[in-house]
Amino acid sequence: MKSNTILFDINETVLDLSALKPKFKAVFGDEKVVSTWFSMLLHSSVVCSLTEVKSDFATLSRVMLKAIAAKLDVTLTDKDCSDILATFADLPAHSDIKPALQKLRSAGFRTIAFSNSSQHLITKQIHNAGLNDYFDDIVSVEDSGSFKPDFNVYQFAANRVHRSIDSLWLVATHDWDTHGAICAGMHAAYIDRSGIGYHPLYRQADIDGKTMGDVIEKIIVLNKV
Repeated sequence: MKSNTILFDINETVLDLSALKPKFKAVFGDEKVVSTWFSMLLHSSVVCSLTEVKSDFATLSRVMLKAIAAKLDVTLTDKDCSDILATFADLPAHSDIKPALQKLRSAGFRTIAFSNSSQHLITKQIHNAGLNDYFDDIVSVEDSGSFKPDFNVYQFAANRVHRSIDSLWLVATHDWDTHGAICAGMHAAYIDRSGIGYHPLYRQADIDGKTMGDVIEKIIVLNKV
């Protein structure tokens, strides 16, 4: 189980989506719509993966904004879309991220940002969140032609970082992502940021915790055994 290369999901796991709530409140009248929108976005990306529809996260994000506006009978202008997506590129890191990543890197681990976002968007997100010095590399699924949790995407990431897939860890707050990674042959750590618990039918993560600090501590210990 020893590995010195850890991949991190970015949206929600590393970056805090709550910064989007004021934008959604202003446009839709309810900040909770951000959760519905993000769930629809993830659902759409999975459908595209399974049915080989070629798209990208930015396009799907805009399509799902328009879809939820239509569902709620809300007028959504192009400016509204642009404002929301601009904020999506400017999300802050969760408060537990920098200390945990610094500790991991100080212990000799290699840290990789790994996201369904395009290479341009994830690079911008990492820069805007002040995380450039906390990641050794950035890997987008973009060139794979699919999205997580497609098994091929995890193998794509392994190839990009020049490691065997069974030597890699994925850290995520999405159980569908850790489940996909494990099914593809990776190890996985789950952060329960939502408090709703892990899906009982998915393959269980190797370790779990409530914060990034909890998870990092366990990864370091396991790699000393």
